[in-house]
Amino acid sequence: QDGAFVARMEQVQDVYSRPYDARRPVVCMDEQPIQLLAETREPWPLKPGQPRRVDYEYTREGTCNVWMFVEPLGCWRDVAVTSRRTAVDWAHQIRVLVDAERFADAERITLVCDNLNTHDVGSLYQAFDAVEAKRIMDRVELIFTPKHGSWLNIAECELSVLTRQALGGRLKSETAVADRTVPWTKQRNEQQTGVDWQFTNDKARTKLKHLYPKIEN
Repeated sequence: QDGAFVARMEQVQDVYSRPYDARRPVVCMDEQPIQLLAETREPWPLKPGQPRRVDYEYTREGTCNVWMFVEPLGCWRDVAVTSRRTAVDWAHQIRVLVDAERFADAERITLVCDNLNTHDVGSLYQAFDAVEAKRIMDRVELIFTPKHGSWLNIAECELSVLTRQALGGRLKSETAVADRTVPWTKQRNEQQTGVDWQFTNDKARTKLKHLYPKIEN
Protein backbone atom coordinates (compact mmCIF):
# COMPACT_ATOMS: atom_id res chain seq x y z
CA GLN A 1 0.00 0.00 0.00
CA ASP A 2 2.90 2.36 0.69
CA GLY A 3 4.08 1.83 -2.88
CA ALA A 4 0.66 2.76 -4.25
CA PHE A 5 0.56 5.85 -2.01
CA VAL A 6 3.99 6.97 -3.16
CA ALA A 7 3.17 6.41 -6.84
CA ARG A 8 0.03 8.53 -6.70
CA MET A 9 1.67 11.19 -4.55
CA GLU A 10 4.50 11.62 -7.02
CA GLN A 11 2.04 11.72 -9.91
CA VAL A 12 0.15 14.57 -8.23
CA GLN A 13 3.40 16.37 -7.46
CA ASP A 14 4.47 16.06 -11.10
CA VAL A 15 1.21 17.72 -12.13
CA TYR A 16 1.79 20.58 -9.69
CA SER A 17 5.30 21.12 -11.07
CA ARG A 18 4.04 21.79 -14.60
CA PRO A 19 4.44 25.36 -15.87
CA TYR A 20 1.27 27.34 -16.49
CA ASP A 21 -0.38 26.39 -19.78
CA ALA A 22 -3.75 27.91 -20.68
CA ARG A 23 -4.36 25.09 -23.15
CA ARG A 24 -3.75 22.40 -20.51
CA PRO A 25 -4.81 24.06 -17.24
CA VAL A 26 -4.49 22.27 -13.91
CA VAL A 27 -7.61 22.50 -11.73
CA CYS A 28 -8.14 20.94 -8.29
CA MET A 29 -11.58 20.06 -6.94
CA ASP A 30 -12.91 19.04 -3.56
CA GLU A 31 -16.26 19.00 -1.79
CA GLN A 32 -17.43 19.51 1.76
CA PRO A 33 -20.77 18.90 3.50
CA ILE A 34 -22.12 21.76 5.58
CA GLN A 35 -24.55 21.17 8.42
CA LEU A 36 -27.42 23.65 8.31
CA LEU A 37 -28.52 25.03 11.68
CA ALA A 38 -31.28 27.50 12.43
CA GLU A 39 -31.67 29.67 15.51
CA THR A 40 -34.58 28.87 17.83
CA ARG A 41 -34.42 32.41 19.23
CA GLU A 42 -33.08 35.52 17.58
CA PRO A 43 -29.66 36.47 18.98
CA TRP A 44 -29.47 39.64 21.02
CA PRO A 45 -27.64 42.31 19.05
CA LEU A 46 -24.40 43.95 20.10
CA LYS A 47 -24.60 46.72 22.69
CA PRO A 48 -21.92 49.03 24.06
CA GLY A 49 -19.85 46.98 26.48
CA GLN A 50 -21.74 43.76 25.71
CA PRO A 51 -21.04 41.04 23.11
CA ARG A 52 -23.68 39.59 20.83
CA ARG A 53 -25.53 36.92 22.78
CA VAL A 54 -26.69 33.71 21.13
CA ASP A 55 -28.87 30.97 22.60
CA TYR A 56 -27.06 27.61 22.68
CA GLU A 57 -30.22 25.86 21.37
CA TYR A 58 -30.68 25.38 17.62
CA THR A 59 -32.65 23.26 15.15
CA ARG A 60 -31.14 21.03 12.49
CA GLU A 61 -32.10 21.90 8.92
CA GLY A 62 -30.27 19.10 7.11
CA THR A 63 -27.08 19.53 5.11
CA CYS A 64 -25.86 20.97 1.84
CA ASN A 65 -22.67 20.47 -0.15
CA VAL A 66 -20.01 22.98 -1.12
CA TRP A 67 -18.00 22.28 -4.29
CA MET A 68 -14.59 23.93 -4.65
CA PHE A 69 -12.73 24.25 -7.95
CA VAL A 70 -9.39 26.08 -7.89
CA GLU A 71 -6.78 26.72 -10.57
CA PRO A 72 -3.61 27.23 -8.49
CA LEU A 73 -1.47 28.91 -11.17
CA GLY A 74 -4.41 30.84 -12.62
CA CYS A 75 -5.33 32.57 -9.34
CA TRP A 76 -8.93 31.49 -9.90
CA ARG A 77 -11.50 29.52 -7.99
CA ASP A 78 -15.22 28.78 -8.25
CA VAL A 79 -17.58 27.63 -5.51
CA ALA A 80 -21.00 26.03 -5.96
CA VAL A 81 -23.58 25.03 -3.33
CA THR A 82 -25.98 22.12 -3.89
CA SER A 83 -28.33 20.07 -1.75
CA ARG A 84 -26.65 16.73 -2.59
CA ARG A 85 -23.28 15.22 -3.50
CA THR A 86 -24.21 12.20 -5.63
CA ALA A 87 -22.41 10.89 -8.71
CA VAL A 88 -24.88 12.77 -10.90
CA ASP A 89 -24.27 15.99 -8.99
CA TRP A 90 -20.51 15.57 -9.52
CA ALA A 91 -21.07 14.99 -13.24
CA HIS A 92 -23.06 18.22 -13.55
CA GLN A 93 -20.30 20.13 -11.78
CA ILE A 94 -17.73 18.74 -14.22
CA ARG A 95 -19.87 19.84 -17.17
CA VAL A 96 -20.04 23.34 -15.75
CA LEU A 97 -16.25 23.29 -15.44
CA VAL A 98 -15.48 22.18 -19.00
CA ASP A 99 -18.07 24.60 -20.44
CA ALA A 100 -16.81 27.58 -18.45
CA GLU A 101 -15.87 30.54 -20.63
CA ARG A 102 -12.51 30.61 -18.89
CA PHE A 103 -11.59 27.24 -20.40
CA ALA A 104 -13.17 27.71 -23.83
CA ASP A 105 -9.78 27.46 -25.57
CA ALA A 106 -8.38 24.70 -23.37
CA GLU A 107 -7.59 21.44 -25.13
CA ARG A 108 -7.92 19.42 -21.94
CA ILE A 109 -8.29 20.20 -18.25
CA THR A 110 -6.16 18.24 -15.82
CA LEU A 111 -8.42 17.73 -12.80
CA VAL A 112 -6.92 16.71 -9.45
CA CYS A 113 -9.48 15.22 -7.06
CA ASP A 114 -9.93 12.70 -4.27
CA ASN A 115 -10.40 9.07 -5.22
CA LEU A 116 -14.08 8.79 -4.27
CA ASN A 117 -16.41 6.35 -6.00
CA THR A 118 -18.46 9.26 -7.39
CA HIS A 119 -15.37 10.89 -8.94
CA ASP A 120 -15.39 8.64 -11.97
CA VAL A 121 -16.07 9.06 -15.68
CA GLY A 122 -18.85 6.49 -15.24
CA SER A 123 -20.76 9.18 -13.36
CA LEU A 124 -20.93 11.19 -16.59
CA TYR A 125 -22.78 8.33 -18.26
CA GLN A 126 -25.24 8.19 -15.35
CA ALA A 127 -26.04 11.87 -15.80
CA PHE A 128 -25.94 12.38 -19.58
CA ASP A 129 -26.43 10.54 -22.85
CA ALA A 130 -23.41 8.82 -24.36
CA VAL A 131 -22.54 11.63 -26.79
CA GLU A 132 -22.54 14.32 -24.11
CA ALA A 133 -20.73 12.12 -21.58
CA LYS A 134 -18.00 11.36 -24.13
CA ARG A 135 -17.66 15.05 -25.02
CA ILE A 136 -17.09 15.96 -21.37
CA MET A 137 -14.80 12.97 -20.73
CA ASP A 138 -12.56 13.97 -23.64
CA ARG A 139 -12.03 17.40 -22.09
CA VAL A 140 -10.83 16.10 -18.71
CA GLU A 141 -7.76 14.22 -17.49
CA LEU A 142 -8.44 12.85 -14.01
CA ILE A 143 -5.58 12.68 -11.50
CA PHE A 144 -6.43 11.12 -8.13
CA THR A 145 -4.79 11.81 -4.79
CA PRO A 146 -3.76 8.65 -2.89
CA LYS A 147 -5.92 7.08 -0.20
CA HIS A 148 -5.36 8.95 3.08
CA GLY A 149 -3.55 11.59 1.04
CA SER A 150 -6.30 14.13 0.43
CA TRP A 151 -3.99 16.77 1.96
CA LEU A 152 -2.23 16.72 -1.42
CA ASN A 153 -5.34 18.29 -2.96
CA ILE A 154 -4.91 22.07 -3.14
CA ALA A 155 -8.70 22.44 -3.27
CA GLU A 156 -8.88 20.98 0.24
CA CYS A 157 -6.58 23.77 1.45
CA GLU A 158 -8.78 26.33 -0.28
CA LEU A 159 -11.91 24.85 1.30
CA SER A 160 -10.25 25.24 4.69
CA VAL A 161 -9.66 28.93 3.98
CA LEU A 162 -13.28 29.36 2.85
CA THR A 163 -14.60 27.67 5.99
CA ARG A 164 -12.48 29.79 8.34
CA GLN A 165 -13.10 33.09 6.58
CA ALA A 166 -16.71 32.86 5.45
CA LEU A 167 -18.69 29.95 6.91
CA GLY A 168 -18.54 30.60 10.64
CA GLY A 169 -21.64 30.62 12.80
CA ARG A 170 -25.01 29.02 12.12
CA LEU A 171 -26.27 28.91 8.55
CA LYS A 172 -29.83 27.74 8.08
CA SER A 173 -30.13 27.16 4.32
CA GLU A 174 -28.32 26.64 1.03
CA THR A 175 -29.11 30.25 0.21
CA ALA A 176 -27.42 31.43 3.40
CA VAL A 177 -24.31 29.41 2.54
CA ALA A 178 -24.27 30.75 -1.04
CA ASP A 179 -24.66 34.31 0.27
CA ARG A 180 -21.34 33.79 2.07
CA THR A 181 -19.45 31.93 -0.66
CA VAL A 182 -20.26 34.22 -3.60
CA PRO A 183 -18.66 37.43 -2.26
CA TRP A 184 -15.73 35.44 -0.82
CA THR A 185 -15.03 33.90 -4.23
CA LYS A 186 -15.39 37.23 -6.04
CA GLN A 187 -13.02 39.02 -3.68
CA ARG A 188 -10.41 36.26 -3.78
CA ASN A 189 -10.45 36.16 -7.58
CA GLU A 190 -10.26 39.94 -7.88
CA GLN A 191 -7.26 39.97 -5.55
CA GLN A 192 -5.64 37.33 -7.80
CA THR A 193 -4.88 35.17 -4.77
CA GLY A 194 -2.68 32.32 -5.96
CA VAL A 195 -1.27 29.18 -4.37
CA ASP A 196 2.45 28.73 -3.67
CA TRP A 197 2.78 24.93 -3.44
CA GLN A 198 6.30 24.09 -2.27
CA PHE A 199 6.04 20.40 -1.30
CA THR A 200 7.96 18.76 -4.16
CA ASN A 201 8.87 15.13 -4.79
CA ASP A 202 12.43 15.81 -3.61
CA LYS A 203 11.08 17.06 -0.28
CA ALA A 204 8.66 14.14 -0.04
CA ARG A 205 11.53 11.67 -0.46
CA THR A 206 13.19 13.25 2.56
CA LYS A 207 10.24 13.96 4.86
CA LEU A 208 8.28 10.81 3.99
CA LYS A 209 11.18 8.46 3.37
CA HIS A 210 9.60 5.86 5.67
CA LEU A 211 6.91 5.34 3.00
CA TYR A 212 9.34 4.53 0.24
CA PRO A 213 10.27 0.86 -0.33
CA LYS A 214 13.73 -0.11 0.91
CA ILE A 215 15.71 -1.44 -2.04
CA GLU A 216 18.68 -3.62 -1.15
CA ASN A 217 21.50 -3.94 -3.66
